[in-house]
Amino acid sequence: MNEEQSEKTPNPRISRVVGVASGKGGVGKSTIAVLLAQAFAARGLRVGILDADITGPSVPRLLGVDSFRAEADDGKLVPIKSDEGIEVMSINFLIDEETRPVIWRGPLLSQAVKQFWTDTAWGDLDRLVVDLPPGTSDVMLTALQSLPFDGLVFAATPQDFVSMIVAKAVHMAGQTNTRALGLVVNMESLVCPHCGQEIPLFSGENSDAPDLGMPILARIPWRADLARKRHLLWDGLSEEVRRSASDLAEGVEATLARAEAR
Repeated sequence: MNEEQSEKTPNPRISRVVGVASGKGGVGKSTIAVLLAQAFAARGLRVGILDADITGPSVPRLLGVDSFRAEADDGKLVPIKSDEGIEVMSINFLIDEETRPVIWRGPLLSQAVKQFWTDTAWGDLDRLVVDLPPGTSDVMLTALQSLPFDGLVFAATPQDFVSMIVAKAVHMAGQTNTRALGLVVNMESLVCPHCGQEIPLFSGENSDAPDLGMPILARIPWRADLARKRHLLWDGLSEEVRRSASDLAEGVEATLARAEAR
């Protein structure tokens, strides 16, 4: 990369920072980020989530905190706390209406991501989940160069063209010395809402999980109850969805532990 490397700013009060990326929009990245944060919180951890998808923020709506506005205290932004106690920061807390578009050029978008990290009073957290933007442009680059990620979780659907685009984000992570923790294969099947049978959504050569050179942390089928929910509150999720999210959190924790043991 030709861009000058930015200096990562550590936060000693945050134990681990885990990003959720895809490179491709529409593969359920934000849903996976929220489910991961919820699963961490269900394990008794202190959790925050930083919505770095500045032009497409959906984390507040998914966590049921979409009617709040951020406040400042002693020069720091104060995150909004969800019903589950998850600390949340998003650009939607700083605009008058959640449907108002953020029409900024790249440098302003990148600066917003950096400020959400450095200028938010996160407090003591065991895990901070970062919902990263799609693509490999300057906002993603700023996030990878500025935030001290312990690793990234990648989301993909089992389609050849999706794998190709997600692979770009995986390679970008490698070029910025950011660890890839593993892959979530999303919506490779659907669970019939009537009989409960799991039906493959893809067939032929694209039916296998994307081969991106990393372990599969979880497989999450499409479920009508999950797709229809306005909010992904932990107590309101089905047992099957909670199990998938818990498997993902366990896989992330195990991968981080193995990496630290080396």
